[in-house]
Amino acid sequence: MMIEPEPYKELNFNNTEIAFASKSDKELSKTAWLFRMMNNHQLVKLGSKFGLLAIKLNLPFTEYFVKKTIFPQFCGGENLMDCQKTIDKLYDSDILTILDYGAEGKSDEDDLDAVMNETINAIEMAASNNSVPVVASKITGLIDIAILEKMNDNQPLDEGEARNYQHLVERLDEICARAKEHKVAVFIDAEESWIQGPIDDLVIKMMLKYNGGTAIVHNTYQTYLTNRLQMLKDHHKYCQENGVLFGTKTVRGAYLDKENERAIVMGYPTPIQPSKAATDAAYNAAIAYCVLNVESISSCCASHNMDSNLLQAKLISEHGLDLNHPHINFCQLYGMTDNITYNLSNAGYNAAKYVVYGPIKDVVPYLIRRTEENSSITGEMGRELSIIQKEMTRRGLR
Repeated sequence: MMIEPEPYKELNFNNTEIAFASKSDKELSKTAWLFRMMNNHQLVKLGSKFGLLAIKLNLPFTEYFVKKTIFPQFCGGENLMDCQKTIDKLYDSDILTILDYGAEGKSDEDDLDAVMNETINAIEMAASNNSVPVVASKITGLIDIAILEKMNDNQPLDEGEARNYQHLVERLDEICARAKEHKVAVFIDAEESWIQGPIDDLVIKMMLKYNGGTAIVHNTYQTYLTNRLQMLKDHHKYCQENGVLFGTKTVRGAYLDKENERAIVMGYPTPIQPSKAATDAAYNAAIAYCVLNVESISSCCASHNMDSNLLQAKLISEHGLDLNHPHINFCQLYGMTDNITYNLSNAGYNAAKYVVYGPIKDVVPYLIRRTEENSSITGEMGRELSIIQKEMTRRGLR
């Protein structure tokens, strides 16, 4: 009797030929140059500081410089129309797109309405693209952060703040209603721990309203926070009790330095896991839990960690699930870890890229996070560069 091979054993995230098949020699060389620049921690630190200031002061040529260097590496375009080329190129490799309008930290009501309208436009665009099953949304693009902070601390809102919070509820409800109408999923991004509580409450309410039958609304869980694995399980149980599908995107986390610094300044215990190993363990436990409960959870492994992606692929095999089961997904940020995304897609898994877009001045904070967090002690940029250089050697370019 012939034993069928387990698909995950065929995955090779070091296969650079597959990872960079869509890049020309010129594109690959430019990417290598950019990552070499970003691998210089001091240069990134200096560039981040002056980049934000230059954008704020509207200094000449700043946007032009960003557009010609880091912007095209990590962003799909300045608007939805610009993104179509990126979407199509990814789909040529059977990679799906998660559209994410990069505006955040807004406070003016007109700006907040504009973010909502842009998100709805993205949903309508996604409805006409089989290659765009999901649109992402940041709550901090839909309300003044100060209001979320007060709610998280159980402080009463004044009349104007309560009215503005109600506007948030209305904005998010409109986004989710349009998503349900067009059969497009919505991923709500995670935020800092000191504003996450009211976001969780609101997103779960939207799940109860819109996740009957299909998982439209998904919350995001950062496992570098000590309480998020249990919170994910609690929210899943609550959705089960209310007869709706639970939607989740699991990430390790994006605000580590801010979380630790605030805890020190304000004198409370850090909410961050005691070690990277503890974060990894919580993350992998979350992935295993979601796959185990695949019938009642629609999940996304949103990770640049090869071991975690391989674990989910292994669990799919162990549980006898289809490689492209609609409730089990993988995604990575556009412009990073192509070795993971392209090899997953090539093997038949549901692989997607998180494609951020928006006016350059609005996405600069996102771009700075990408460079700062990945040029830090985690060594992510170094790994990216080594993989790119491996492909350049294979092509005889170095």
